[in-house]
Amino acid sequence: MTQLFNQHMSLRGRLTLAIVLAFLLLVLDLRMGAMQQVRMVLNSVVSPVQYMAAVPEQLLQRAYSSVRSRKSLRVENEDLKQEMLELRGRVQRFDFLAQENQRLRSLLASEAQLESTRMVAEVIAVDSDPFSQQVVINKGLVHGVFLGQPVIDDQGIVGQVSSVGASTARIILISDPSHGIPTRSERSGIRVVAQGVGETERMELMHVPHSTDLETGEMLFTSGLGGLFPEGYPVAVITRVRRDESLPFAQVEARPVAQLDRIRMVLLLWPADTVAEPDAGNIDPTANPTEALQ
Repeated sequence: MTQLFNQHMSLRGRLTLAIVLAFLLLVLDLRMGAMQQVRMVLNSVVSPVQYMAAVPEQLLQRAYSSVRSRKSLRVENEDLKQEMLELRGRVQRFDFLAQENQRLRSLLASEAQLESTRMVAEVIAVDSDPFSQQVVINKGLVHGVFLGQPVIDDQGIVGQVSSVGASTARIILISDPSHGIPTRSERSGIRVVAQGVGETERMELMHVPHSTDLETGEMLFTSGLGGLFPEGYPVAVITRVRRDESLPFAQVEARPVAQLDRIRMVLLLWPADTVAEPDAGNIDPTANPTEALQ
């Protein structure tokens, strides 16, 4: 039997023959798919080797992902610890504010919290006199309104009823020059009288000694003295304290907390011991609001 690659064939001839056979196999596989089965067998044989070759890379990727996950978890844990610390600090602040709120509620536990009878009224006219700070509301005698009745808005004290008609009433504002209201300081408890000066944004505290412990920014509440205004309602905030020893008293100014120049709705207050409910019936349509200002 003669060998295909005998000793008498040169290396060049062997190479040429191998190339020709390889070319024929390529043509037969391309045209007839003769090597498809062979490739399937070879893939089955080689696939375990490919899998084993990919194992180190997969292990490295898993190790890297694990390290990165631990690092991210560590960073996230530190962030959560800081956030928890901040939240605990806020909770402590909330506890303080709750206690402060409770203290203020106890401080203001007065007739202001005992009021059970109130009525909403609407401002229907404003006094045209530049030297007078008065308005007219759409409630009067038929609704139970009485002289001297305190009036507030959603911010604080507005004024008091100065005259009453059948279905309207005139309110003198706390900014009127003829109006004074007893107040006390929220911080120190010092009692002073806040006097109107004819301006809706400014009031003066009367006869304040130089040694009085009042500071800018303090809130003034009704003191309840005189029995007209119930205790504990906001009146004004101190805006200026000037102590000039050449003057007999310190000059202290305050700003009313109620928006006296833009009030539309007000609240009428009745004493806590009021027995009969005020009549909040319909308003007399024939009432002329300008008559209450005359």
